[in-house]
Amino acid sequence: MPFGIHLTLLIGPTLPVPAPASIMDVIESIDVTNTDNGRDGFQIQLGIGRNGPTDIIDYSLLNSPLLQPFSRLIIIITFGPIPKVLIDGIITHQQLTPTQEPRKSTLTITGEDVSVMMDLEEKTQSFPNMPDIVIVNKLILTYAQYGLIPNAIPPLSLDVPISVDWIPSYQGTDLSYIQQLASNNGYVFYIEPTDIPGVNNAYWGPLKYLSLPQKALSVNMGPETNVNTINFKYDALKPCIVSGSVDDRVLDKAIPVQTFASTRLPLSLKPSWLINRSHIRTKIIDTSRLNVIEAYAKGQAETDNSIYSVTVNGELDSLVYGDILRARKPVGLRGTGNSYDGIYYVSSVTHNIKLGEYKQSFTLSRDGLGSITPVVPP
Repeated sequence: MPFGIHLTLLIGPTLPVPAPASIMDVIESIDVTNTDNGRDGFQIQLGIGRNGPTDIIDYSLLNSPLLQPFSRLIIIITFGPIPKVLIDGIITHQQLTPTQEPRKSTLTITGEDVSVMMDLEEKTQSFPNMPDIVIVNKLILTYAQYGLIPNAIPPLSLDVPISVDWIPSYQGTDLSYIQQLASNNGYVFYIEPTDIPGVNNAYWGPLKYLSLPQKALSVNMGPETNVNTINFKYDALKPCIVSGSVDDRVLDKAIPVQTFASTRLPLSLKPSWLINRSHIRTKIIDTSRLNVIEAYAKGQAETDNSIYSVTVNGELDSLVYGDILRARKPVGLRGTGNSYDGIYYVSSVTHNIKLGEYKQSFTLSRDGLGSITPVVPP
């Protein structure tokens, strides 16, 4: 890698340790995808060959215990003195592509973040007299060996059980149950690495779309430009309002549930859900097995998640940007004009790393046109 940017790979069946030179020297490319929708993932391509005594029977790296499925792998990028973890994951796939040319065969290993370990075993579980947040913390802590630190936010509608026959139950994996509980409360659940290798933040709570913006993306700004390519799409049909009804067993009648607007603060001057109010789509949600408060939370979350009518796709040069762009956080964009400048939410980032090259492809989202601020943080 160029001076100032260094790649570190920790790998191992149980405790990840620095990868040996036999692996680091044959890495051809690394791709890491960080997204707010689904699990993060990685893919590493290795150039391998059979040219020594250890390769007579088979490719030596193909049988390395470090590269076998369910080996843990941590990818770290260091800008100057600051190391940052891109992903803490588990190898799930191997792909071998042999060729007749010496040392031109490739071994590709693919994996996902450590939450994949929570999605392996289906169970029938019951949690007598436990509110959702207690269930979530209990399930997360069973995976402490993967460095999971629970970060669960109590729902505003915390339902404290008061009856001995109140027994939440579920059939499925731990991950699917936690995700269902998140959906019921209008929450999200994801696992992201901290900058301490091996330690992961297991977040269960409302979408965090407001925080300090990351280093700005700059377009057409001479030597300050750090974006290679960029394009914008405005979809006025994206926003929706949600309606439905819940059968209340106490009142013995159906209670209507409806959202009227987004509860999120706008990131633009002209949010499409507000400007195009008379043309907003409507949607009916499934409220079965939900109480009234959960139904309202789920409906409001769907409305909030639909408001991002502006989508931005682009690629930045990491050597010029000088930092890592993170998904699930805001970022400022400048240099494109008032309609599309301003603050955005980062939906996904794909890191493309090769010898002498490091680029980041990104997708940004926003609720409409026009910047709410005359400048963005540098």
